Amino acid sequence: MKTRYFIFISYKGTSYHGWQVQPNSITVQKILDDALSVVLNEKIATTGAGRTDAGVHAMFFCAHFDSISPDLLSIGNLIFRLNQYLPVDISVNTLKKVIPDANARYSAVSRTYKYFISRTKDPFFDNSSWYIHGKIDISSMNKACKILHTHSDFTSFSRLHSGAKSNICKIYSAVWEESDNRLVFTISADRFLRNMVRAIVGTMLEIGFGKMDLKGFEEIILAKDRCKAGKSAPAKGLFLVDIEYPEEIFI
Repeated sequence: MKTRYFIFISYKGTSYHGWQVQPNSITVQKILDDALSVVLNEKIATTGAGRTDAGVHAMFFCAHFDSISPDLLSIGNLIFRLNQYLPVDISVNTLKKVIPDANARYSAVSRTYKYFISRTKDPFFDNSSWYIHGKIDISSMNKACKILHTHSDFTSFSRLHSGAKSNICKIYSAVWEESDNRLVFTISADRFLRNMVRAIVGTMLEIGFGKMDLKGFEEIILAKDRCKAGKSAPAKGLFLVDIEYPEEIFI
Protein backbone atom coordinates (compact mmCIF):
# COMPACT_ATOMS: atom_id res chain seq x y z
CA MET A 1 0.00 0.00 0.00
CA LYS A 2 1.34 3.42 -0.92
CA THR A 3 1.31 6.60 1.17
CA ARG A 4 0.09 9.92 -0.22
CA TYR A 5 1.99 13.18 0.23
CA PHE A 6 1.40 16.83 -0.58
CA ILE A 7 4.49 18.66 -1.83
CA PHE A 8 4.49 22.46 -1.67
CA ILE A 9 6.71 24.28 -4.15
CA SER A 10 7.48 27.69 -5.64
CA TYR A 11 8.57 28.37 -9.18
CA LYS A 12 9.41 31.11 -11.63
CA GLY A 13 7.48 30.26 -14.76
CA THR A 14 9.52 32.26 -17.28
CA SER A 15 11.40 29.28 -18.74
CA TYR A 16 8.51 26.79 -18.64
CA HIS A 17 5.55 25.95 -20.82
CA GLY A 18 3.28 25.97 -17.78
CA TRP A 19 2.84 23.38 -15.04
CA GLN A 20 1.35 20.37 -16.80
CA VAL A 21 3.39 17.79 -18.70
CA GLN A 22 3.10 18.30 -22.46
CA PRO A 23 4.82 16.60 -25.41
CA ASN A 24 8.02 18.27 -26.59
CA SER A 25 7.79 21.01 -23.94
CA ILE A 26 9.68 21.77 -20.74
CA THR A 27 7.17 21.98 -17.89
CA VAL A 28 7.41 22.34 -14.12
CA GLN A 29 5.59 19.04 -13.55
CA LYS A 30 8.05 17.10 -15.72
CA ILE A 31 11.06 18.60 -13.93
CA LEU A 32 9.55 17.92 -10.49
CA ASP A 33 8.54 14.33 -11.36
CA ASP A 34 12.07 13.60 -12.57
CA ALA A 35 13.62 15.06 -9.42
CA LEU A 36 11.34 13.09 -7.09
CA SER A 37 11.90 9.87 -9.05
CA VAL A 38 15.68 10.19 -8.86
CA VAL A 39 15.95 11.31 -5.23
CA LEU A 40 13.35 8.80 -3.93
CA ASN A 41 14.58 6.02 -6.23
CA GLU A 42 11.05 5.15 -7.41
CA LYS A 43 8.82 6.25 -10.26
CA ILE A 44 6.85 9.30 -9.11
CA ALA A 45 3.99 11.00 -10.98
CA THR A 46 2.58 14.13 -9.37
CA THR A 47 -0.90 15.63 -9.72
CA GLY A 48 -0.99 19.41 -9.47
CA ALA A 49 -3.50 21.73 -7.84
CA GLY A 50 -4.27 23.13 -11.27
CA ARG A 51 -2.68 24.23 -14.52
CA THR A 52 -0.70 27.43 -14.79
CA ASP A 53 -0.07 28.74 -18.29
CA ALA A 54 3.33 29.30 -19.88
CA GLY A 55 5.17 32.13 -18.14
CA VAL A 56 2.90 32.24 -15.06
CA HIS A 57 4.65 32.05 -11.69
CA ALA A 58 3.76 30.40 -8.37
CA MET A 59 4.88 31.61 -4.98
CA PHE A 60 2.77 28.77 -3.58
CA PHE A 61 1.83 25.62 -5.47
CA CYS A 62 0.81 22.15 -4.33
CA ALA A 63 0.90 18.73 -5.92
CA HIS A 64 0.24 15.27 -4.54
CA PHE A 65 1.97 11.97 -5.20
CA ASP A 66 2.01 8.43 -3.87
CA SER A 67 5.15 6.72 -2.57
CA ILE A 68 6.07 3.22 -1.44
CA SER A 69 7.75 4.83 1.56
CA PRO A 70 5.43 5.07 4.59
CA ASP A 71 7.40 7.94 6.12
CA LEU A 72 9.33 10.19 3.74
CA LEU A 73 9.28 12.88 6.41
CA SER A 74 11.80 10.89 8.42
CA ILE A 75 14.40 11.01 5.64
CA GLY A 76 17.06 13.51 6.66
CA ASN A 77 17.83 16.41 4.33
CA LEU A 78 15.17 15.26 1.83
CA ILE A 79 13.99 18.76 0.93
CA PHE A 80 17.62 19.93 0.68
CA ARG A 81 18.45 17.02 -1.64
CA LEU A 82 15.45 17.73 -3.84
CA ASN A 83 16.39 21.40 -4.09
CA GLN A 84 19.97 20.47 -4.94
CA TYR A 85 18.65 18.41 -7.86
CA LEU A 86 16.09 20.95 -9.07
CA PRO A 87 17.00 24.01 -11.19
CA VAL A 88 17.30 27.40 -9.50
CA ASP A 89 13.82 28.52 -10.62
CA ILE A 90 11.96 25.70 -8.81
CA SER A 91 12.11 25.15 -5.05
CA VAL A 92 10.52 22.62 -2.71
CA ASN A 93 9.30 24.28 0.47
CA THR A 94 7.40 21.64 2.46
CA LEU A 95 6.34 17.99 2.31
CA LYS A 96 3.29 16.75 4.26
CA LYS A 97 1.65 13.36 4.68
CA VAL A 98 -2.09 13.34 3.90
CA ILE A 99 -5.04 10.95 4.02
CA PRO A 100 -5.26 8.50 1.06
CA ASP A 101 -8.02 10.30 -0.84
CA ALA A 102 -6.64 13.84 -0.41
CA ASN A 103 -6.27 15.53 -3.78
CA ALA A 104 -4.13 18.60 -4.49
CA ARG A 105 -6.72 19.84 -6.98
CA TYR A 106 -10.10 18.75 -5.70
CA SER A 107 -9.45 19.09 -1.94
CA ALA A 108 -8.62 22.80 -2.28
CA VAL A 109 -11.25 25.15 -0.87
CA SER A 110 -9.79 28.39 -2.23
CA ARG A 111 -7.03 29.76 -4.43
CA THR A 112 -5.50 33.24 -4.48
CA TYR A 113 -3.72 34.99 -7.34
CA LYS A 114 -1.89 38.30 -7.53
CA TYR A 115 -1.22 40.27 -10.70
CA PHE A 116 1.60 42.83 -10.66
CA ILE A 117 1.78 45.95 -12.80
CA SER A 118 4.89 48.14 -12.78
CA ARG A 119 4.33 51.88 -13.18
CA THR A 120 8.01 52.57 -13.97
CA LYS A 121 10.38 50.68 -16.23
CA ASP A 122 12.42 48.36 -14.00
CA PRO A 123 14.76 45.73 -15.49
CA PHE A 124 14.68 43.73 -12.25
CA PHE A 125 10.92 43.18 -12.52
CA ASP A 126 10.70 42.70 -16.29
CA ASN A 127 9.84 38.98 -16.04
CA SER A 128 7.53 39.35 -13.05
CA SER A 129 5.31 42.34 -13.82
CA TRP A 130 3.63 44.17 -16.70
CA TYR A 131 5.06 47.64 -17.33
CA ILE A 132 2.27 50.09 -18.14
CA HIS A 133 2.65 53.84 -18.60
CA GLY A 134 -0.15 56.33 -18.10
CA LYS A 135 -2.71 57.33 -15.48
CA ILE A 136 -4.90 54.49 -14.23
CA ASP A 137 -8.08 55.05 -12.20
CA ILE A 138 -7.78 52.43 -9.44
CA SER A 139 -10.96 53.64 -7.74
CA SER A 140 -13.08 52.70 -10.76
CA MET A 141 -11.36 49.33 -11.06
CA ASN A 142 -12.15 48.59 -7.42
CA LYS A 143 -15.79 49.39 -8.13
CA ALA A 144 -15.61 46.79 -10.90
CA CYS A 145 -14.24 44.33 -8.32
CA LYS A 146 -17.48 44.72 -6.36
CA ILE A 147 -19.44 43.81 -9.49
CA LEU A 148 -17.49 40.53 -9.73
CA HIS A 149 -18.90 39.52 -6.33
CA THR A 150 -22.47 39.68 -7.65
CA HIS A 151 -21.87 37.13 -10.41
CA SER A 152 -20.87 33.49 -10.65
CA ASP A 153 -20.75 32.66 -14.38
CA PHE A 154 -17.45 33.91 -15.80
CA THR A 155 -17.62 32.45 -19.30
CA SER A 156 -16.63 35.88 -20.69
CA PHE A 157 -13.26 35.57 -18.93
CA SER A 158 -12.58 31.93 -19.80
CA ARG A 159 -10.28 30.71 -22.54
CA LEU A 160 -12.28 29.59 -25.56
CA HIS A 161 -12.61 25.82 -26.04
CA SER A 162 -10.95 25.17 -22.66
CA GLY A 163 -13.03 22.05 -22.12
CA ALA A 164 -14.19 23.13 -18.65
CA LYS A 165 -17.34 21.35 -17.50
CA SER A 166 -18.56 24.48 -15.71
CA ASN A 167 -17.75 28.18 -15.83
CA ILE A 168 -19.25 28.83 -12.40
CA CYS A 169 -16.90 30.27 -9.77
CA LYS A 170 -17.46 31.83 -6.36
CA ILE A 171 -15.25 34.88 -5.86
CA TYR A 172 -14.41 35.52 -2.21
CA SER A 173 -12.41 38.75 -2.60
CA ALA A 174 -10.96 41.01 -5.28
CA VAL A 175 -9.08 44.29 -4.83
CA TRP A 176 -6.58 46.62 -6.49
CA GLU A 177 -3.85 48.25 -4.38
CA GLU A 178 -0.97 50.60 -5.17
CA SER A 179 2.45 50.41 -3.53
CA ASP A 180 5.90 51.69 -4.54
CA ASN A 181 5.08 52.38 -8.19
CA ARG A 182 3.36 49.03 -8.53
CA LEU A 183 -0.30 48.12 -8.88
CA VAL A 184 -1.29 44.78 -7.37
CA PHE A 185 -4.55 42.98 -8.12
CA THR A 186 -5.41 40.24 -5.59
CA ILE A 187 -8.27 37.83 -6.19
CA SER A 188 -9.46 34.75 -4.28
CA ALA A 189 -12.08 32.21 -5.35
CA ASP A 190 -13.08 28.60 -4.90
CA ARG A 191 -11.80 27.88 -8.42
CA PHE A 192 -10.57 29.71 -11.51
CA LEU A 193 -11.13 29.12 -15.20
CA ARG A 194 -8.20 28.98 -17.61
CA ASN A 195 -6.97 32.48 -18.42
CA MET A 196 -9.63 33.97 -16.11
CA VAL A 197 -7.45 36.28 -13.99
CA ARG A 198 -5.49 37.61 -16.96
CA ALA A 199 -8.73 38.29 -18.86
CA ILE A 200 -10.22 40.11 -15.87
CA VAL A 201 -7.08 42.24 -15.47
CA GLY A 202 -6.98 43.12 -19.17
CA THR A 203 -10.66 44.08 -19.15
CA MET A 204 -10.46 46.09 -15.92
CA LEU A 205 -7.59 48.14 -17.30
CA GLU A 206 -9.97 49.40 -19.99
CA ILE A 207 -12.00 50.81 -17.09
CA GLY A 208 -8.84 52.22 -15.51
CA PHE A 209 -7.96 54.04 -18.73
CA GLY A 210 -11.49 55.36 -19.17
CA LYS A 211 -12.26 53.26 -22.23
CA MET A 212 -15.10 51.39 -20.54
CA ASP A 213 -17.62 52.21 -17.81
CA LEU A 214 -18.91 49.95 -15.05
CA LYS A 215 -22.15 49.27 -16.90
CA GLY A 216 -20.14 48.02 -19.87
CA PHE A 217 -18.09 45.78 -17.59
CA GLU A 218 -21.20 44.12 -16.17
CA GLU A 219 -22.65 43.71 -19.65
CA ILE A 220 -19.51 41.80 -20.63
CA ILE A 221 -20.03 39.37 -17.74
CA LEU A 222 -23.70 38.91 -18.61
CA ALA A 223 -22.87 38.30 -22.29
CA LYS A 224 -21.02 35.06 -21.42
CA ASP A 225 -18.86 35.65 -24.49
CA ARG A 226 -15.05 35.79 -24.31
CA CYS A 227 -14.97 37.88 -27.48
CA LYS A 228 -16.74 40.73 -25.63
CA ALA A 229 -14.04 41.06 -22.95
CA GLY A 230 -10.67 42.79 -23.21
CA LYS A 231 -7.33 41.30 -24.15
CA SER A 232 -5.60 39.06 -21.64
CA ALA A 233 -2.83 40.62 -19.57
CA PRO A 234 0.63 39.09 -20.17
CA ALA A 235 1.39 35.90 -18.26
CA LYS A 236 4.58 37.25 -16.68
CA GLY A 237 2.71 39.45 -14.17
CA LEU A 238 0.57 36.64 -12.74
CA PHE A 239 1.42 34.74 -9.55
CA LEU A 240 -0.45 31.96 -7.75
CA VAL A 241 0.18 32.95 -4.13
CA ASP A 242 -1.97 30.69 -1.96
CA ILE A 243 -4.11 27.54 -1.93
CA GLU A 244 -6.21 26.72 1.11
CA TYR A 245 -6.88 23.14 2.21
CA PRO A 246 -8.98 21.76 5.10
CA GLU A 247 -6.78 20.84 8.06
CA GLU A 248 -8.40 17.41 8.43
CA ILE A 249 -6.69 16.02 5.31
CA PHE A 250 -3.24 16.32 6.88
CA ILE A 251 -1.83 13.55 9.04
